[in-house]
Order: sequence, then C-alpha cells, then structure tokens
Amino acid sequence: MGVGKTTVGELLAEWLGSSFRDTDADIVAAQGREIADIFVDDGEPVFRELEREAVRAAVAEHTGVLALGGGAVLDESTRALIAPLPVVYLSMDVEEAVKRTGLNVARPLLAVNPRRQWRELMDARRHLYTEVARVVVPTDDRTPEEVARAVLDALELKEA
Repeated sequence: MGVGKTTVGELLAEWLGSSFRDTDADIVAAQGREIADIFVDDGEPVFRELEREAVRAAVAEHTGVLALGGGAVLDESTRALIAPLPVVYLSMDVEEAVKRTGLNVARPLLAVNPRRQWRELMDARRHLYTEVARVVVPTDDRTPEEVARAVLDALELKEA
C-alpha cells in the first residue's frame, strides 16, 4: 500500500521496452467502481475473489511488468501461480508509509488507527511477500527511479 508499485512498474516497463499492467486497475475497470467501494458494498471476500481472478487473467494474458494489489498474496493459489515468476517485493516501513500516503487516503483496511493496522497487515503479510519474491527491494528514502534501478540490478535485467 503506497509503496510505489504502479510508479515503479511503469518506469520498469518503459525502461525494458515492455508494457505495464496493474491488477487493481483491472478490477476497477471491470467493476466500474473503486476498490474501497467494493470493500464497503460487497465485503472483502468478494473483493479477494475478484482479485484472484484478475491476477489469473493478467498472468495468463500479459508478458510485461505486472503490479499486484497488496493483498493478492493472501491467496494460496495466487502465491503458487506467481512463485515461479520474477516477483519483486517492494518493502517499506510504517514511517515511510506515513510520509507517502499519510495513511489517511481511501484505504479500506486502514479505516481505524491506520498506523497500527498498517503494522498488523504487514506483520501478517510480510512472510507471504518474501515467500514468493525472488528479490526484496527496500523503497524507504528512495525515489521511484532509484527503486526501479535497484529492481533492474537485482533481477540482472538490462534496459531496452
């Protein structure tokens, strides 16, 4: 959440001469409403099923840089699907999250006491991120360009 998946992903795609796709954007486009609205109107289980299907479709159809929503790794079948791929976990600590998002934007899982909830979410998810990630790239105090460069270096990729 707020780690820069879209910004960094778009930079990487540009530098690699590839395309970029974001499964959260796919869900919003398909549903015609924001993710926060899906959470409120339909609940998290419905959103997670939409997310699971969006990831499956994106992995099957897309060969470029792909950004997944932060909760996609909660699903075991999604983890199995992406584990063989060059997955990058962009990490960030709570202080950086506060600087970037203020933790006050429309984040349905952070509605009450956002700092504590962010920490709890990360504590619950971090091991799943590292389980599927080929590399971990810290984003704290780095520009999107620095993060994208670190991703290229970590995966030993060359610009197009």
